[in-house]
Amino acid sequence: MEKIKVSVFVDKDNRNAVIELVDNTQVRDLLMKLNINPVTVIISRNNELILEDEKLNDNDEIKILSVISGG
Repeated sequence: MEKIKVSVFVDKDNRNAVIELVDNTQVRDLLMKLNINPVTVIISRNNELILEDEKLNDNDEIKILSVISGG
C-alpha cells in the first residue's frame, strides 16, 4: 500500500510533526491516530477548512486548531 506524508501542526500542544500515513487516509483517521476528539477541533488543509471525511494527500499541510467555547 502506498504511503503519504503530511505536515501536521497541533495548536493545543504547539507542535509540528511530519506523519506518514497510508494512501486514502481521511482526516478522521489522522485525528484518531493523534488521539484527538474531532468535536473539539477544526481542521485546515493548505489554509482552507476541511471536514473529517476529506481524504489526505501527500505533502498536505494540516493545521488542527482547538475550538474554544465559553459562556
